[in-house]
Amino acid sequence: MAGGRMIRPASGLTGMRIAHLIESDGPGGAERVVAQLATALQGAGTENVVFLPAHGEGWLAGQLHGSGVAIEHFHVDRPISPACARSLEDAFRRHRIAVAHSHEFSMAVYGAWSAWRAGIPHVITMHGGRYYAGRLRRRLALRTAIALSGRTVAVSNCLAGDISRSLRMRRSRIVTIPNGVRYTPPERVTLRDELRLGPRDRLVVSVGNLYPVKGHRHLVDAVARLDRRHPTLHVAIAGRGELEEALALRAIDHGLTDRIHLLGLRSDIAAILAAADVFVLPSLSEGLPLALLEAMFAGRPIIASDVGEVAVALGYGEAGVLVEAGNPRALATALDAMLSDPNQARQLGARAARRAAAEYDVSRMVHRYVVTYEELVRETSLRVAGRAARHAR
Repeated sequence: MAGGRMIRPASGLTGMRIAHLIESDGPGGAERVVAQLATALQGAGTENVVFLPAHGEGWLAGQLHGSGVAIEHFHVDRPISPACARSLEDAFRRHRIAVAHSHEFSMAVYGAWSAWRAGIPHVITMHGGRYYAGRLRRRLALRTAIALSGRTVAVSNCLAGDISRSLRMRRSRIVTIPNGVRYTPPERVTLRDELRLGPRDRLVVSVGNLYPVKGHRHLVDAVARLDRRHPTLHVAIAGRGELEEALALRAIDHGLTDRIHLLGLRSDIAAILAAADVFVLPSLSEGLPLALLEAMFAGRPIIASDVGEVAVALGYGEAGVLVEAGNPRALATALDAMLSDPNQARQLGARAARRAAAEYDVSRMVHRYVVTYEELVRETSLRVAGRAARHAR
């Protein structure tokens, strides 16, 4: 089940073995997509193997525990590792993999290489563009991987356009499949008690790892601008990363030490969202972030940077407020307006929940990938049959 709907793969995929490859197993958006996709497919009758880096964090393996999804590990011993490609090829053959599906740059390259060697169809999904676009060698490597693959998927139309331009390839070569999430309402909501907030305190929540691209410093700066108008405004940021100390120091500089709460890595995101008066996505760059979709499912009033597919997800402002990325003044203005008009905020949250249910349930994402896999398997079978017929003449 996903979002209340049973996911049924096309009949040609039942019992089929699908490989999912990703270069990191930490708690990121792409990793969560892999976990949701593999477990949904496993429950719908396919056999799935997730390939993870050796000596990784183990977060993604933990998410897959008990799902029936098999786990294999790979090791990249150098920037260009024929040994890694051979080991992946051997694993594909050993597991009798029918389709290999790689996520993000590194495994797009190694997955395409290994699937080509094994003679099986390959799918690439790109969740972002910052990992390859600035380096010529990486762009050339990704172009080659795409040429060896049956399908290339971007999680947003904006990202698909960026890939097309940066790699100088036809836009029609890239399919868009938006991310989806499985939303389960929380049983308990304790964050406000945890932070010792009173009934008059207002709480803004942001979810995302503490990296520069997530723009959390602009959120801190925006709250500083609202200090006099909203002296009981608190911010809770769920995520971990390299900027934790820098954000804490920024809060001190603004005199907000007691009102900026860095929660670290949390597993109770639904409960954290349920505690929020407003959800803010201050990112400088995104594809289609899962945190935004989860906030929509939770019915939170949303303020988000106008980047990537965010505007599409929010109905171009119908289901949330869009602001210029990296602009604390614009973010502060939007926050002030939303906090000052609770009725409008509730209406935005309700619209966001309706859009999420209609467009971004995980079952829709899984169905689109199922169709992609089935098309590739059918195309591969026709090519094999055609070659066999030509040799028989």
